[in-house]
Amino acid sequence: MNGAQIILEMLKLYGVQHVFGLPGETTLDLYDAWFQYPEIKHILNRDEKNSAFMAEAYAKVSGRPGVLETPSPGVTHSAPGIAEAFAGSIPLIFFTSDVNVNDDKRCMLTGMDQSDFYSSICKESFILDRPQEIPFLMRRAFRVATSGRPGPVHLRMMWSCLSDTAEVGDLYAQPECGLYPSYRSVADPAGLEKALEALVRAKTPLIVCGQGALSSGAEAAVAQLANALGIPVGTTTTGKGTMAEKGPFAIGVVGARGGTAFTNSFIENADTIFYIGSNTDSTGTDAWKIPPKDNDKTILHLDVAPENLGNIYQTDISLCGDAKASLEYMLKVIADNKIERKAEITDYSQARQEALQQLLDTPIPEVNQGIFPPRFMKSLNSLLSAEGIITTEAGMGSIFATPLYQMKQAGRRYLSNYSLGALGYAIPAALGAAYADEEAPVVALTGDGSFGFCCGELETIARADKNITIVLYRNDTFGWIRGETVLVGDSQPFCTEFSKTADYLKVAEAFGLHCQRLERHEDIEPVLRAALENEGPAFIEMPVVSQDIIAPFVPKWVRSAQAKKVPNIY
Repeated sequence: MNGAQIILEMLKLYGVQHVFGLPGETTLDLYDAWFQYPEIKHILNRDEKNSAFMAEAYAKVSGRPGVLETPSPGVTHSAPGIAEAFAGSIPLIFFTSDVNVNDDKRCMLTGMDQSDFYSSICKESFILDRPQEIPFLMRRAFRVATSGRPGPVHLRMMWSCLSDTAEVGDLYAQPECGLYPSYRSVADPAGLEKALEALVRAKTPLIVCGQGALSSGAEAAVAQLANALGIPVGTTTTGKGTMAEKGPFAIGVVGARGGTAFTNSFIENADTIFYIGSNTDSTGTDAWKIPPKDNDKTILHLDVAPENLGNIYQTDISLCGDAKASLEYMLKVIADNKIERKAEITDYSQARQEALQQLLDTPIPEVNQGIFPPRFMKSLNSLLSAEGIITTEAGMGSIFATPLYQMKQAGRRYLSNYSLGALGYAIPAALGAAYADEEAPVVALTGDGSFGFCCGELETIARADKNITIVLYRNDTFGWIRGETVLVGDSQPFCTEFSKTADYLKVAEAFGLHCQRLERHEDIEPVLRAALENEGPAFIEMPVVSQDIIAPFVPKWVRSAQAKKVPNIY
């Protein structure tokens, strides 16, 4: 077999069904062999950066490592998506093709030290230069990507290796590494029992789940622990979906990117906080103000990455292990010993629903023009099915959807890139999610600033003909930067404005999407319903004001807006 055939055979053995990428000269031998593997579908897209975002979203929804391939001319373009996956602990198998060994030293076109370039944002980087080593290196790649703290692994395919042949006798996979997490470690049992004792003793305990809880598949275990001990559960933005946002103990998202006055009050009032799968980053804690670093709370922390434990807060009990496996041990201890909390148990469902409804029905400020986003979110809540998937990014779409969209069921159906936060995520992520779950409707909430990074992928979406609805929040500016500059910095915006003459609907129509412009509040429901019911992809343009005019759900913006008597919602 040649190297290309070995690579594809190994992907087949690992059950890989989709690979995202676009063609390049140094990868032609791989494509020649691909015709023999129709079960592995290649998803042609229009930019290597978007390949990585698609694969990252695919991994989040499917529970399998995402796979992408990038040719040598565009090898640097994939970096934003690879970096997002590395920061967010999402497993990717990242193939790049390259000129032959040492040809980069001869200044051959497209040659560069790819391994050095990607080594800081991948768990490991391998060079495939001998076909007989490919099975060994691919097993290691899948094993490393899916175990411990998951993340991307880089496989650099040298040009000649794809056509060189070898006798191989080790064509086998480790099937457990075709899913993630592949190997689960239970945290120290004595530490878990001490943490359980602390939760039982606590007067006002709180559980906060990060995206590590979702990656672990710990949704059921978290719900069972909350119900067994009567403990409210909040999530970070990236952990949204760990618990369905209904029932007696779910409170919603906490922190600075989607936390509300209601949800963040639980952090302030808690005497004990149990962080599960959270790296206690700045967005989940309002730059470590919720709670402050010098708090007097009992902090418990469970995470698969030891470097995260006690990294920010002085931690009373640090637990290194897989979230699901470790929580299941705690649940067994509870069941075996019939453990109960003696404190009065509160049902938070009515207070949560009232707080959400109050936000959705916030009076529209006089300065508003176009659509007031809470009204749009109210209709999205009622029209999108429980199986629906939402993709967002760092901007207008996420800052309203994160607190206001109510997860109807547990699971990773709300995708954001708040580990790193590069613009241009929601649209390619929607396509990756659509391939991971072929039946689910997908809604991409993006902004006009982000749209400029990835509008070429409308052709990919139209060609794929998936049930994807793109909602473009239009304010003709980089609104997040305006919010930070005007509200917090008390300064003038610098280079944030776009042309107001751009016609985004014509762009979308040119690519073949079903298009509508939403300008009146009374049209929200019929326009959104028509888009969701459209069999193919749809595009909605929605005018909104920027974040400095109505400050949304970022505590420091809200504090400043209140002081300046600027309309705000929190």
